[in-house]
Amino acid sequence: MTAKERLVEAAFALFAERGYDQTTIDDITERAGVGRTTFFRTFRAKEDVIFPDHEVLLQAIEARLAGSTERTALLAVTEGTRLVLRHYLAEGELARTRYQLTRSVPVLRDREISGLQQYQRLFRGFLHRWMGGGEDTALRAELMAGAVVTAHNHVLRRWLRGRSSDPEREFDAAMAETVALFTRPEDDGEASIVVFRTTKDLATVLPELNRVLGEGLSPA
Repeated sequence: MTAKERLVEAAFALFAERGYDQTTIDDITERAGVGRTTFFRTFRAKEDVIFPDHEVLLQAIEARLAGSTERTALLAVTEGTRLVLRHYLAEGELARTRYQLTRSVPVLRDREISGLQQYQRLFRGFLHRWMGGGEDTALRAELMAGAVVTAHNHVLRRWLRGRSSDPEREFDAAMAETVALFTRPEDDGEASIVVFRTTKDLATVLPELNRVLGEGLSPA
């Protein structure tokens, strides 16, 4: 086990035993069997022990996005987001313990929000460039990045609360719905909109429209 892993394990155990605010860095280093110098070479502050892999995940997402093409950009966003979900799933109970801590300790909640904003900025910048980088696409990129993070968090929270037995499947569905909100199907032909006024009953009018337009309209 690395020094980082020992520090994380010791910190989570102490937080469970004593509470976050009652646990000091000295307590953590003593339990982990390392010195303060090792702690500060690994983490900047006590709250960073709760999110030990945040920077690594950001770098992994950035690398996945950088390896995409114009045609595979949205797939890269989905797969980059999936990296975060799978990381939490692999953590298991550690992730659930973190969830409980962030709900009860304000400084950890603030740290979590800051991390989410970093993910969103990363996706926003990538999507904005993919959309052309113009001012007219800035809002669209912002909205889509926010929707991607929200979809991920929705699925993750359901799993953390024990309400999802198949988070991977739920994630696929959530991301498909999110992408669909911001993409338009290609139009294979011209579309026409017909506006007319009539006093006839709809059931009487539709058969005639079917015959004229040949599009198989039917009363639903």
